[in-house]
Amino acid sequence: MKTKDRTNDKTHIDSVHEMTQTAGEPQAEQTPLTEETPGKEETPEKPETPEKVKKPKKARKPQKAGKPEKKQTPRQKKTRILVIILAALAVLALIPLTINIIVKTRGGKHITGKVPGDFGADCILVLGCGVRPDGEPSDMLVDRIRTAVALYEEGVAPKLLMSGDHGTEDYDEVNAMKACAVEMGVPPEDVFMDHAGFSTYESIYRAKEVFGVKKCVVVTQKYHLYRTLYLCEAFEIEALGVSASLRNYYAQTKRDVREVVARCKDFCFSIVKPLPKYLGEAIDITGDGNVTNDTMD
Repeated sequence: MKTKDRTNDKTHIDSVHEMTQTAGEPQAEQTPLTEETPGKEETPEKPETPEKVKKPKKARKPQKAGKPEKKQTPRQKKTRILVIILAALAVLALIPLTINIIVKTRGGKHITGKVPGDFGADCILVLGCGVRPDGEPSDMLVDRIRTAVALYEEGVAPKLLMSGDHGTEDYDEVNAMKACAVEMGVPPEDVFMDHAGFSTYESIYRAKEVFGVKKCVVVTQKYHLYRTLYLCEAFEIEALGVSASLRNYYAQTKRDVREVVARCKDFCFSIVKPLPKYLGEAIDITGDGNVTNDTMD
């Protein structure tokens, strides 16, 4: 009996000792339940309220830093257009200016005051211009003929070639030119006429292709010589020019302005070389000038 009571007492003492140790120790923290923890259901989350979709704002054009964008006023727009137009006109004005410089520079190299005695020209080419209603040559044309006759008398060339407009019966430059030269003492057989020299370009073209001129002395007023000699060079005619500007001429300013345009035209023609209005059969410039008369004398 005593042994059993001792066993019970020991058991009771051990139990009290365990309880005392348990009471003195801090309790361990409880681990919260997770999704894997059995026995606790997951609380469903409330659905999120969708936010309103905002429309994207229109992107502004990037501006340069420090330079706010400014709208042009109607006056500024007109000024800008005017500047563009003036710039375009300036460029266009450079084209005829450049052409005139080229023609005057190249043609001017062949202008001379004295033809060398050994030049050996085939003829003296006299370019026509206006005649009066009565058929008499104008002052400008008389000066051309007088200058050409003086060169002929100096022995510069054995023949004269009068080139001008004889497009109608009522208007005839070349017969008036020949008659004037003959009156000044040139034999008629030494004076040829080109009845279809309607322009400077056609006069030079026909001198080369119809009359076979290879070397000549050109006589006209100085403002006209530049273009004529430029054309001679384009057609490979060796030429010298002698000015017939012996006086001041009426309406010369108008001619000078018109010549600027004519140089541009003939500059282009010298490149393209269009055919003249008439060509015809070849005529020997070394022969008898009377073959070019309207009727044989």
